[in-house]
Amino acid sequence: MNTMQLLQSSIDAADLRQQVYANNIANANTPNYKRQDVEFETYFQQALGSAPQAQMNETHIPLGNTSAALDSVTPTVVTDDSSTVDNNGNNVDITSEMVDLAQNQVRYDVLMQDVSDRFNRMQTAIQGG
Repeated sequence: MNTMQLLQSSIDAADLRQQVYANNIANANTPNYKRQDVEFETYFQQALGSAPQAQMNETHIPLGNTSAALDSVTPTVVTDDSSTVDNNGNNVDITSEMVDLAQNQVRYDVLMQDVSDRFNRMQTAIQGG
């Protein structure tokens, strides 16, 4: 998996996570609704751990083709059935969801800035600086 593919997968995960958090917030008062989240980073770390001596660049993104296992890592929606916050069976904590939503927006913005910076550097290299 190259760096741009990894960035795209991370952006896809952040995008999906934003949709999931918005859905959680929209269902904060729905009886028996169970909050959802997106797993990506954990799966990626597990796949990276199984990769043979992955080398990282300065932003901790793997360099080169570390493992075919990394290519199969995709964001996955998971449901939290283990907790109940409200007496109606709903487990959405609106404050936590809003914090998670804001953190995810920052993550998304950083990823998009990284992509933009990479394209700007490529453009400079092509055109000559």
